[in-house]
Amino acid sequence: MNVTAEDEKLVTLARSSRARIHAAGGAAVRDLDGRTYAATSVALPSLELSALDLAVAMAISSGATGLEAGAVVTSRDGAIVDLSTVRELAGKDVPVYVADDDGTIVSVRAS
Repeated sequence: MNVTAEDEKLVTLARSSRARIHAAGGAAVRDLDGRTYAATSVALPSLELSALDLAVAMAISSGATGLEAGAVVTSRDGAIVDLSTVRELAGKDVPVYVADDDGTIVSVRAS
């Protein structure tokens, strides 16, 4: 697994966002200009968003036209990570790193 320092930074941002509010999941994405967006999962009675979906939405609302990479941090073993929003914005083959609570990358998925 070839993980760059910039990809590790995404994991750190996702982990920090998640820890800040004790959310179930955290995510971060990097757009084609190198800007990063971090988010947590949202679970309200009227709104439920995954952290990755929210990070992608933040990138889109800031004018991003594509993504270089993403990261998701979750404590759920074998968590299913829906990559459809990443794929819709960025196309195929964008790496999304999935890490556990301590930031250890356990898998890399391609959109």
